[in-house]
Amino acid sequence: MSMSVVLAERRRLPPHRRVVPLLVVGVARLLAKVRPARLRAVLEFARRGAAPATFDQALAAREAVVSVSLRCAGQGCLQRSIATALLCRVRGSWPTWCTGVRTHPFAAHAWVEAEDRLVGEGHPKGHFKTLMSIAPVSRDQDR
Repeated sequence: MSMSVVLAERRRLPPHRRVVPLLVVGVARLLAKVRPARLRAVLEFARRGAAPATFDQALAAREAVVSVSLRCAGQGCLQRSIATALLCRVRGSWPTWCTGVRTHPFAAHAWVEAEDRLVGEGHPKGHFKTLMSIAPVSRDQDR
């Protein structure tokens, strides 16, 4: 069965701005292969002390990730969402990282949200049933 794939629009970053996105894409590739419980633990640890990401911060992180990784620009939604969240974290914020499914037809998907909006997704909020999400926490809840 073949499926047409349209890559996300990719802007080129200047060479000096590619280093950090490339690093987080590499880390995200490794994390995308671990068990869900381990992934949750790592992301929950990573979000500690971060401010909630604004929509613009999360979108800028997603665009940077997509610009340096062909896999993230295509069907690599898990790696893309992890890398986007981690890049936000490197920059001091944290979006809501989510993963979920739809049933008809079945599909699994991972994405990030900020300010209660999907970041860079082509489907409406609620299209996928969220199974796991890691939202930012206030500094009081971190303790």
